[in-house]
Amino acid sequence: MNDLQQPLSPREEIVLGFLERHAIPFDVYHHPEGRTIEEAKQWWRDDGSVHCKNIFLRNHKGNQHYLVSFHCDHDLDVHDLEQRLKARLQAAGLPSPGKLSFASPERMERFLGLAPGSVSPFGLINDADHHVIFFLDASLSTADTLSFHPNDCRGTVVIRRSDFERYLQLVGNRWEYMTLY
Repeated sequence: MNDLQQPLSPREEIVLGFLERHAIPFDVYHHPEGRTIEEAKQWWRDDGSVHCKNIFLRNHKGNQHYLVSFHCDHDLDVHDLEQRLKARLQAAGLPSPGKLSFASPERMERFLGLAPGSVSPFGLINDADHHVIFFLDASLSTADTLSFHPNDCRGTVVIRRSDFERYLQLVGNRWEYMTLY
């Protein structure tokens, strides 16, 4: 059982099990459901971590998906992000994303195994084909610790940035830091 005395969700069990199997240190705490940043803020502990907001996007053709994480106190202009991703991807010799839009709940389930309100980089565990490209705002590259929910918006995982980067190497999706705003 956890600190709220409720069983872990299957999605959270997968995340915590993955981290434990790979000896990646983390802390986790539980709280009432917070499906939006505004709801979740009331439950977050003052643990020194950078709490992250996550969005899941698709390109205009629907054949490429992007997960984006950034500081929870910032907003992201999707049109500006389109331009930044276009420049970044073309510089790497990859196709431009074109117009971006939020991915549907069905796509979220298909590629990340997640439901709306639970988008998290820990969903990359479920992306066996490494289809999703993950971008983190460059400001997160200097944080000591980051926090994300464990694919369930009733919990928060606090993880050292270096351990999170090791997690990303293990899941195998393409990822990078870039200036998002």
